[in-house]
Amino acid sequence: MGLKVVFFGTPDFAVASLDALVQNGFDVLAVVTAPDKPAGRGMQLQASAVKQYALDHQLPILQPEKLKDPQFIATLQDLAADVHIVVAFRMLPEVVWNMPKQGTINVHGSLLPQYRGAAPINWAIMNGETETGVTTFRLKHQIDTGNILLQSKTPIFKEDNFSTVYQRLMLLGAELLVTTLRQLEAGTLQEVPQDTIDETTLKHAPKLFKENLQLDFNKPAAALVDFIRGLAPFPTAYTFLEQKQLKVFQSHAVNELPAVAIGTMQTDAKSYIRFACKDAWLYIDELQLEGKKRMETVAFLRGFRFSE
Repeated sequence: MGLKVVFFGTPDFAVASLDALVQNGFDVLAVVTAPDKPAGRGMQLQASAVKQYALDHQLPILQPEKLKDPQFIATLQDLAADVHIVVAFRMLPEVVWNMPKQGTINVHGSLLPQYRGAAPINWAIMNGETETGVTTFRLKHQIDTGNILLQSKTPIFKEDNFSTVYQRLMLLGAELLVTTLRQLEAGTLQEVPQDTIDETTLKHAPKLFKENLQLDFNKPAAALVDFIRGLAPFPTAYTFLEQKQLKVFQSHAVNELPAVAIGTMQTDAKSYIRFACKDAWLYIDELQLEGKKRMETVAFLRGFRFSE
Protein backbone atom coordinates (compact mmCIF):
# COMPACT_ATOMS: atom_id res chain seq x y z
CA MET A 1 0.00 0.00 0.00
CA GLY A 2 1.21 3.50 -0.84
CA LEU A 3 1.26 6.64 1.25
CA LYS A 4 -1.58 7.19 3.69
CA VAL A 5 -3.42 10.34 2.67
CA VAL A 6 -6.36 12.48 3.68
CA PHE A 7 -7.86 14.23 0.66
CA PHE A 8 -9.47 17.70 0.76
CA GLY A 9 -11.57 18.79 -2.22
CA THR A 10 -15.05 19.74 -3.38
CA PRO A 11 -15.77 20.22 -7.14
CA ASP A 12 -15.32 17.90 -10.11
CA PHE A 13 -11.84 19.35 -10.72
CA ALA A 14 -10.78 17.59 -7.51
CA VAL A 15 -12.47 14.29 -8.41
CA ALA A 16 -9.90 13.48 -11.09
CA SER A 17 -7.09 13.78 -8.54
CA LEU A 18 -8.94 11.71 -5.95
CA ASP A 19 -9.63 9.02 -8.54
CA ALA A 20 -5.94 9.00 -9.54
CA LEU A 21 -4.99 8.39 -5.89
CA VAL A 22 -7.44 5.51 -5.62
CA GLN A 23 -6.44 3.94 -8.96
CA ASN A 24 -2.74 4.16 -8.10
CA GLY A 25 -3.05 2.40 -4.77
CA PHE A 26 -2.64 5.22 -2.30
CA ASP A 27 -4.37 4.61 1.02
CA VAL A 28 -7.10 7.27 1.18
CA LEU A 29 -7.96 7.30 4.89
CA ALA A 30 -10.70 9.92 4.53
CA VAL A 31 -12.13 12.52 2.17
CA VAL A 32 -12.84 16.01 3.52
CA THR A 33 -15.37 18.00 1.51
CA ALA A 34 -17.85 20.84 1.88
CA PRO A 35 -21.15 20.27 3.73
CA ASP A 36 -24.13 19.47 1.51
CA LYS A 37 -25.81 22.60 0.18
CA PRO A 38 -29.37 23.28 -1.02
CA ALA A 39 -29.54 23.66 -4.81
CA GLY A 40 -32.00 23.57 -7.69
CA ARG A 41 -35.62 24.62 -7.80
CA GLY A 42 -36.63 22.44 -4.87
CA MET A 43 -33.55 23.56 -2.86
CA GLN A 44 -32.79 19.95 -2.03
CA LEU A 45 -29.49 19.24 -0.28
CA GLN A 46 -26.87 18.23 -2.81
CA ALA A 47 -23.58 16.46 -2.20
CA SER A 48 -20.39 17.83 -3.72
CA ALA A 49 -18.82 16.01 -6.66
CA VAL A 50 -16.05 14.78 -4.36
CA LYS A 51 -18.53 13.44 -1.81
CA GLN A 52 -20.44 11.61 -4.53
CA TYR A 53 -17.22 9.95 -5.69
CA ALA A 54 -16.33 9.02 -2.11
CA LEU A 55 -19.77 7.47 -1.58
CA ASP A 56 -19.45 5.48 -4.81
CA HIS A 57 -16.06 4.14 -3.70
CA GLN A 58 -16.87 3.57 -0.01
CA LEU A 59 -14.35 6.13 1.21
CA PRO A 60 -14.83 7.65 4.70
CA ILE A 61 -16.23 11.20 4.44
CA LEU A 62 -15.74 14.20 6.73
CA GLN A 63 -17.81 17.39 6.22
CA PRO A 64 -16.84 19.86 8.94
CA GLU A 65 -18.61 23.23 9.06
CA LYS A 66 -15.50 24.71 10.66
CA LEU A 67 -12.01 23.44 9.97
CA LYS A 68 -10.83 24.36 13.47
CA ASP A 69 -13.58 22.30 15.13
CA PRO A 70 -11.88 20.33 17.95
CA GLN A 71 -13.69 17.11 17.06
CA PHE A 72 -12.60 17.39 13.41
CA ILE A 73 -9.00 18.09 14.47
CA ALA A 74 -9.04 15.10 16.80
CA THR A 75 -10.36 12.88 14.00
CA LEU A 76 -7.52 13.97 11.70
CA GLN A 77 -4.97 13.33 14.42
CA ASP A 78 -6.36 9.83 14.95
CA LEU A 79 -6.14 9.12 11.23
CA ALA A 80 -2.41 9.99 11.32
CA ALA A 81 -2.02 10.46 7.56
CA ASP A 82 1.46 10.66 6.03
CA VAL A 83 0.36 13.62 3.91
CA HIS A 84 -2.71 15.79 3.32
CA ILE A 85 -3.69 16.52 -0.29
CA VAL A 86 -5.67 19.66 -1.22
CA VAL A 87 -7.33 20.18 -4.61
CA ALA A 88 -9.90 22.99 -5.05
CA PHE A 89 -10.76 23.40 -1.38
CA ARG A 90 -10.99 26.33 0.97
CA MET A 91 -8.09 27.71 2.99
CA LEU A 92 -6.82 25.35 5.68
CA PRO A 93 -5.78 26.47 9.17
CA GLU A 94 -2.18 25.77 10.16
CA VAL A 95 -3.23 23.13 12.68
CA VAL A 96 -4.53 21.11 9.71
CA TRP A 97 -1.90 21.70 7.02
CA ASN A 98 1.01 21.34 9.42
CA MET A 99 -0.26 18.10 10.98
CA PRO A 100 1.12 15.28 8.76
CA LYS A 101 4.82 14.40 8.93
CA GLN A 102 5.09 14.94 5.16
CA GLY A 103 3.07 18.17 5.30
CA THR A 104 0.27 19.18 2.93
CA ILE A 105 0.49 19.23 -0.86
CA ASN A 106 -1.78 21.39 -3.03
CA VAL A 107 -2.57 21.04 -6.73
CA HIS A 108 -3.00 24.52 -8.27
CA GLY A 109 -4.27 25.34 -11.76
CA SER A 110 -1.46 27.63 -12.88
CA LEU A 111 2.29 27.77 -13.30
CA LEU A 112 3.11 29.27 -9.93
CA PRO A 113 4.15 31.85 -8.92
CA GLN A 114 1.98 33.29 -11.68
CA TYR A 115 -1.77 33.41 -11.05
CA ARG A 116 -1.91 32.83 -7.35
CA GLY A 117 -5.51 33.01 -6.18
CA ALA A 118 -8.98 31.54 -6.54
CA ALA A 119 -9.50 31.79 -10.33
CA PRO A 120 -6.19 30.99 -12.06
CA ILE A 121 -7.65 29.31 -15.14
CA ASN A 122 -10.07 32.15 -15.85
CA TRP A 123 -7.47 34.88 -15.47
CA ALA A 124 -4.82 33.20 -17.61
CA ILE A 125 -7.24 33.02 -20.56
CA MET A 126 -8.72 36.46 -19.87
CA ASN A 127 -5.21 37.92 -20.02
CA GLY A 128 -4.50 36.31 -23.38
CA GLU A 129 -1.85 33.84 -22.16
CA THR A 130 -0.77 31.19 -24.66
CA GLU A 131 0.47 28.73 -22.02
CA THR A 132 -0.60 27.61 -18.59
CA GLY A 133 -0.31 24.46 -16.50
CA VAL A 134 -0.55 22.92 -13.05
CA THR A 135 1.72 23.09 -10.03
CA THR A 136 2.09 20.90 -6.98
CA PHE A 137 3.43 22.78 -3.97
CA ARG A 138 3.62 22.64 -0.19
CA LEU A 139 1.09 24.67 1.74
CA LYS A 140 2.23 27.39 4.11
CA HIS A 141 0.71 30.53 5.70
CA GLN A 142 0.32 32.81 2.66
CA ILE A 143 -1.97 31.48 -0.05
CA ASP A 144 -0.23 29.76 -3.00
CA THR A 145 3.27 30.79 -1.87
CA GLY A 146 4.73 27.50 -0.59
CA ASN A 147 7.68 25.65 -2.12
CA ILE A 148 7.04 24.45 -5.68
CA LEU A 149 7.39 20.69 -6.13
CA LEU A 150 6.54 19.84 -9.77
CA GLN A 151 4.91 21.58 -12.75
CA SER A 152 3.31 20.45 -16.00
CA LYS A 153 2.55 22.79 -18.92
CA THR A 154 -0.10 22.95 -21.63
CA PRO A 155 -0.74 25.46 -24.43
CA ILE A 156 -3.82 27.68 -24.48
CA PHE A 157 -5.21 27.67 -28.01
CA LYS A 158 -7.23 30.50 -29.55
CA GLU A 159 -10.29 28.25 -29.70
CA ASP A 160 -10.01 27.37 -26.00
CA ASN A 161 -12.29 28.75 -23.32
CA PHE A 162 -12.44 28.25 -19.57
CA SER A 163 -14.23 24.90 -19.91
CA THR A 164 -11.74 23.29 -22.30
CA VAL A 165 -8.66 24.43 -20.36
CA TYR A 166 -10.33 23.41 -17.08
CA GLN A 167 -10.83 19.88 -18.40
CA ARG A 168 -7.21 19.60 -19.55
CA LEU A 169 -5.78 20.93 -16.30
CA MET A 170 -8.06 18.68 -14.26
CA LEU A 171 -6.48 15.59 -15.87
CA LEU A 172 -2.99 17.08 -15.96
CA GLY A 173 -3.23 17.92 -12.26
CA ALA A 174 -4.25 14.36 -11.40
CA GLU A 175 -1.25 12.94 -13.29
CA LEU A 176 1.12 15.45 -11.70
CA LEU A 177 -0.17 14.66 -8.21
CA VAL A 178 0.59 10.95 -8.63
CA THR A 179 4.09 11.75 -9.95
CA THR A 180 4.66 14.10 -7.01
CA LEU A 181 3.64 11.48 -4.46
CA ARG A 182 5.77 8.79 -6.12
CA GLN A 183 8.78 11.10 -5.85
CA LEU A 184 7.82 11.92 -2.26
CA GLU A 185 7.84 8.20 -1.47
CA ALA A 186 11.21 7.80 -3.18
CA GLY A 187 12.69 10.84 -1.45
CA THR A 188 13.63 12.48 -4.76
CA LEU A 189 11.47 15.64 -4.70
CA GLN A 190 13.40 18.87 -5.24
CA GLU A 191 11.59 21.84 -3.66
CA VAL A 192 11.91 25.33 -5.15
CA PRO A 193 11.13 28.27 -2.85
CA GLN A 194 8.94 31.05 -4.24
CA ASP A 195 10.34 33.75 -1.94
CA THR A 196 13.16 34.63 -4.36
CA ILE A 197 10.75 35.87 -7.02
CA ASP A 198 10.28 39.55 -7.95
CA GLU A 199 6.71 40.21 -6.81
CA THR A 200 6.31 43.14 -9.23
CA THR A 201 6.27 40.75 -12.21
CA LEU A 202 3.44 38.58 -10.90
CA LYS A 203 -0.06 38.34 -12.34
CA HIS A 204 -2.78 37.48 -9.84
CA ALA A 205 -6.00 35.49 -10.01
CA PRO A 206 -8.45 36.90 -7.46
CA LYS A 207 -11.94 35.53 -6.99
CA LEU A 208 -14.38 36.71 -9.65
CA PHE A 209 -17.43 38.74 -8.70
CA LYS A 210 -20.31 39.87 -10.90
CA GLU A 211 -19.00 43.44 -11.09
CA ASN A 212 -15.78 42.05 -12.67
CA LEU A 213 -17.64 40.30 -15.49
CA GLN A 214 -19.18 43.20 -17.45
CA LEU A 215 -17.68 43.95 -20.85
CA ASP A 216 -15.78 47.25 -21.03
CA PHE A 217 -15.91 48.45 -24.63
CA ASN A 218 -13.15 50.97 -23.95
CA LYS A 219 -10.76 48.03 -24.15
CA PRO A 220 -9.42 46.60 -27.44
CA ALA A 221 -11.81 44.17 -29.10
CA ALA A 222 -9.21 41.37 -29.15
CA ALA A 223 -8.78 41.72 -25.38
CA LEU A 224 -12.55 41.37 -24.95
CA VAL A 225 -12.53 38.19 -27.04
CA ASP A 226 -10.02 36.73 -24.55
CA PHE A 227 -12.05 38.11 -21.63
CA ILE A 228 -15.15 36.31 -22.92
CA ARG A 229 -13.25 33.05 -23.53
CA GLY A 230 -11.87 33.13 -20.02
CA LEU A 231 -15.35 33.37 -18.52
CA ALA A 232 -17.18 30.89 -20.78
CA PRO A 233 -19.31 29.05 -19.97
CA PHE A 234 -19.05 30.13 -16.34
CA PRO A 235 -19.29 32.61 -14.70
CA THR A 236 -19.86 34.32 -18.09
CA ALA A 237 -19.11 37.80 -19.37
CA TYR A 238 -22.09 40.07 -19.95
CA THR A 239 -23.31 43.36 -21.30
CA PHE A 240 -26.82 44.75 -21.82
CA LEU A 241 -29.25 44.64 -24.73
CA GLU A 242 -32.37 46.80 -24.44
CA GLN A 243 -32.03 47.04 -20.66
CA LYS A 244 -31.71 43.25 -20.23
CA GLN A 245 -28.57 41.37 -19.27
CA LEU A 246 -26.93 39.70 -22.25
CA LYS A 247 -24.50 36.90 -21.42
CA VAL A 248 -21.80 36.39 -24.06
CA PHE A 249 -20.20 32.97 -24.57
CA GLN A 250 -18.35 33.42 -27.85
CA SER A 251 -17.25 36.36 -29.98
CA HIS A 252 -14.78 37.57 -32.56
CA ALA A 253 -13.18 40.88 -33.47
CA VAL A 254 -13.23 42.59 -36.86
CA ASN A 255 -10.45 45.12 -37.32
CA GLU A 256 -12.44 48.00 -38.68
CA LEU A 257 -12.40 51.25 -36.73
CA PRO A 258 -15.99 52.08 -35.72
CA ALA A 259 -17.24 55.51 -36.76
CA VAL A 260 -19.67 55.56 -33.83
CA ALA A 261 -19.39 56.05 -30.08
CA ILE A 262 -17.66 53.35 -28.04
CA GLY A 263 -20.23 50.86 -26.74
CA THR A 264 -22.71 51.45 -29.58
CA MET A 265 -24.62 48.29 -30.57
CA GLN A 266 -25.42 47.64 -34.21
CA THR A 267 -27.35 44.81 -35.85
CA ASP A 268 -28.92 43.95 -39.19
CA ALA A 269 -31.58 42.03 -37.19
CA LYS A 270 -30.72 38.90 -39.20
CA SER A 271 -27.09 37.81 -39.01
CA TYR A 272 -25.05 39.86 -36.56
CA ILE A 273 -24.93 41.84 -33.35
CA ARG A 274 -21.82 43.92 -32.84
CA PHE A 275 -20.50 46.47 -30.35
CA ALA A 276 -18.09 49.31 -31.04
CA CYS A 277 -14.81 49.08 -29.13
CA LYS A 278 -12.00 51.62 -29.03
CA ASP A 279 -10.17 50.02 -31.96
CA ALA A 280 -12.48 47.52 -33.69
CA TRP A 281 -15.87 45.84 -33.71
CA LEU A 282 -16.73 43.02 -31.29
CA TYR A 283 -19.14 40.56 -32.94
CA ILE A 284 -21.24 38.40 -30.63
CA ASP A 285 -21.42 34.77 -31.86
CA GLU A 286 -23.14 32.98 -28.98
CA LEU A 287 -25.30 34.59 -26.32
CA GLN A 288 -28.09 34.28 -23.78
CA LEU A 289 -30.52 37.10 -23.13
CA GLU A 290 -31.97 37.33 -19.64
CA GLY A 291 -34.94 34.93 -19.43
CA LYS A 292 -34.01 33.15 -22.69
CA LYS A 293 -32.01 30.10 -23.71
CA ARG A 294 -28.36 30.12 -24.74
CA MET A 295 -28.07 30.17 -28.55
CA GLU A 296 -26.10 31.33 -31.54
CA THR A 297 -26.69 34.91 -32.62
CA VAL A 298 -28.35 34.01 -35.93
CA ALA A 299 -30.87 31.78 -34.15
CA PHE A 300 -31.48 34.45 -31.51
CA LEU A 301 -32.19 37.11 -34.15
CA ARG A 302 -34.76 34.91 -35.87
CA GLY A 303 -36.99 35.16 -32.79
CA PHE A 304 -36.13 38.56 -31.35
CA ARG A 305 -37.74 41.87 -32.20
CA PHE A 306 -35.83 45.04 -31.40
CA SER A 307 -37.73 48.01 -30.08
CA GLU A 308 -37.86 51.00 -32.41
